[in-house]
Amino acid sequence: MRLRALAAAVAIGLAAASTVLAARTRAPRLTVFAAASLTNVFPRIDPHGRYSFGGSNTLAAQIEQGLPADVFAAANTALPWQLHRKGLVTRPVVFTSNRLVVVLAHGNPLHLASVRQLERPGLRIVMAAAGVPVGDYTRKVLARMGLSDLVGKAVSQETDVREVLAKVTLGEADAGFVYATDAKSVAGDVSLLGLPKSAQPEVLYAAAAVKSSTHLQAAKAWIQRLLSKPAQKKLRAAGFLRIPR
Repeated sequence: MRLRALAAAVAIGLAAASTVLAARTRAPRLTVFAAASLTNVFPRIDPHGRYSFGGSNTLAAQIEQGLPADVFAAANTALPWQLHRKGLVTRPVVFTSNRLVVVLAHGNPLHLASVRQLERPGLRIVMAAAGVPVGDYTRKVLARMGLSDLVGKAVSQETDVREVLAKVTLGEADAGFVYATDAKSVAGDVSLLGLPKSAQPEVLYAAAAVKSSTHLQAAKAWIQRLLSKPAQKKLRAAGFLRIPR
């Protein structure tokens, strides 16, 4: 009886120790501040993450203000590098790329055949504001095409790419500049207008770990996970492009 009791006590002790060890080694649930265009794909890469999606510039400002975050993933490289130079995040890592397109109302009822036709009087054009990565990319495209006057004609300047997309899908605008991945997420609700290859900007996404994170090593590992084959496969499936060499 004594041996049985001792064996039972040992078994209980081992089980308890195993539970404590598992709790200590279990990966923490990270808070990820990420560009709005990553809304659909990041939860597929890590379903357990805690996400805050929005304009990359807004998220960068929140990190500067001290809001708690573990990872920052932006739709450009400039914002993560700005935070890095201020000592707020680790060295940024480029993990994917994208391209710009123009979304139109479903079926293209206005029969627009080229970007230059966006100068047609009366068109309701929407784009993101300056400072928002997609807004800056849009301005680069228009400048390269000699269409910078369209910036002043836009009916609204939105805070992130998903707001631009919503304006068009809801019929509140005739055309909007978004990423190809966002257009793909509502493929049945919009029509597309391609941009000349010569006008396309280099759209790179970069991620960095927030140095004030209480899970800094886990945050660094999470970013490396973005470069893994499974994560890259999910990014490709969502329409994101390979990292340019």
